[in-house]
Amino acid sequence: MKTIKVGIAGVRGLSTVMGLKAIEDVEITAVCDLDENVLRTAAEQTGAKKTYRIFDDMLESDIDAVVIATPMQCHVPQAIAALEAGKHVMSEVTAGVTMDELWWLCESVEKYKGIYMMAENYIYTPQVQMVKEMVRKGVFGEPYYAECMYLHNIDGIFVYPNGKRSWRSYWQCGKRGNFYPTHSLGPVMTWMNDDRITEISTFSPGVRNDIGLKQDSGTTTMCRTEKGRLINLRVDCMSPRPHNMTYYQLQGTGGIYQSSSGLTDQDKVSFIGPDNPHNNMHWEPLDKYRSYLPERYQNASAEQNGAGHGGGDFFIVEDFINAVRSGIQPEIDVYKACEWTAVGLLSELSVVNNGRTMEVPHFRKNAPLSDKIVKL
Repeated sequence: MKTIKVGIAGVRGLSTVMGLKAIEDVEITAVCDLDENVLRTAAEQTGAKKTYRIFDDMLESDIDAVVIATPMQCHVPQAIAALEAGKHVMSEVTAGVTMDELWWLCESVEKYKGIYMMAENYIYTPQVQMVKEMVRKGVFGEPYYAECMYLHNIDGIFVYPNGKRSWRSYWQCGKRGNFYPTHSLGPVMTWMNDDRITEISTFSPGVRNDIGLKQDSGTTTMCRTEKGRLINLRVDCMSPRPHNMTYYQLQGTGGIYQSSSGLTDQDKVSFIGPDNPHNNMHWEPLDKYRSYLPERYQNASAEQNGAGHGGGDFFIVEDFINAVRSGIQPEIDVYKACEWTAVGLLSELSVVNNGRTMEVPHFRKNAPLSDKIVKL
């Protein structure tokens, strides 16, 4: 079997290291970062023999694939450069920072025929995978409503240790709207049986802090899908509160899943049944249904589980490498990456226009130019 040589750009890409090292015939041969100290540490951690400060120079090496984990405004330019150079791409979230970038990204994947996967690792947590399998087997009936939240106070990372303003002050919190939707939408859309988001409206209480940035003190985005389902998406990275980055709820015609919300709470489910009538239902721990956890999670080795997120950081990398080997695009392909990212980008227009409903383009292969627009 041919060894797949991988290059990593950006320090966040180090989350994939244990997963890459746990897969046979995969080798991390290069790392890239502008910070020489970070680069030195990354080389030691990965065992990479080649280091680069310039991304294009790394693309000229003999790597087969690249993990892009640089600041989000670099994702699309670097992904396009990699695809053009004949490299496969796993990109950190979000897919891009403008709507035009999303269309360029789709066009580049289609033109150069490389593998593109968005590294949305929240989809690969064991709890999300359990619920996905339960949905597939009809345990919840027909899902029709979901809630998802990403609540993460990031006040401490707007300035680098050297005192300079970080990119997050601009590309994330220097603007309004939901800048980070995919950790929330990814899992929920995985449960929605190949549905897609068609329109969104975003609301916020405005800026309720003295940090000095434009980002709202939380946004709530209502998403409607092609099949008439409703998703309530909340993201708040500015309010003073404990973190809760993985809150989800899924309501179906036959039952409900609700994740932990802190303290002594736990992930739980409830299903309609003879002893659980619809008007007097009770909760059960999600773990009671652990038999629905996919087999590869149940049989994961200690090394695979050690990759992080309950083995999720291994399995997302495994799916990427399998896609590279097979030439078949992965489940989290460029079209899903762009749809989920677009929800955030369009929320910027919606929230400054009093919650105006925005149509989400249909990202799909060879979409006509007439569909590559933002409708007002």
